[in-house]
This record gives sequence, C-alpha cells and structure tokens, in this order.
Amino acid sequence: MVKISMYTLSTCPFCRKTKKYFRDRGIPFDYVDYDTANEKEQERIAADMMKQTDHIAFPFVRIGDTVVIGFNPDRYELLLKAEKSQAAAT
Repeated sequence: MVKISMYTLSTCPFCRKTKKYFRDRGIPFDYVDYDTANEKEQERIAADMMKQTDHIAFPFVRIGDTVVIGFNPDRYELLLKAEKSQAAAT
C-alpha cells in the first residue's frame, strides 16, 4: 500500500477531519502535529513543506509522491485509486 504521511495542527478542525477520513477507511498513515513538535522538528517540517510546495499550510497530506494541501477527500480518493490501479498493474 502507498505511504501516507501528513503534517497537521492539533487544533485544526480540517486536520482532524483529514485524520478521521483515513481512520474511518482503515487506511494507515503517519502524522506529526506541527504545533506540538519541538522547535527543531518544526523547522524541519517547514523546510520540507516549502521544498514540496512553496507553502506552509495545514493539513499537508502526502500520498505517495503527491502532496495535497487542505481537506480534500475527493482528491485523496482519486490518488488512492490511482495508486491501487498502479499496484495491481505491476
């Protein structure tokens, strides 16, 4: 299965919705709550986000090599289906 990781804020309602979306579907993911991370980790996260998208915005969801900023279940679904199809073809 494709690797899913995200940067979120512990107080962000859209970040909570994003985590719930994946949990409700039984899709494993890793996440880091930016606001509860230490300063060094926050710097690393910010640098990673800027490198990927030139933006710092939450939730920041990486599905495989693709980044989705914001709560966007339609986009998540498309990416997950594409990954499934690609895995089935190999």
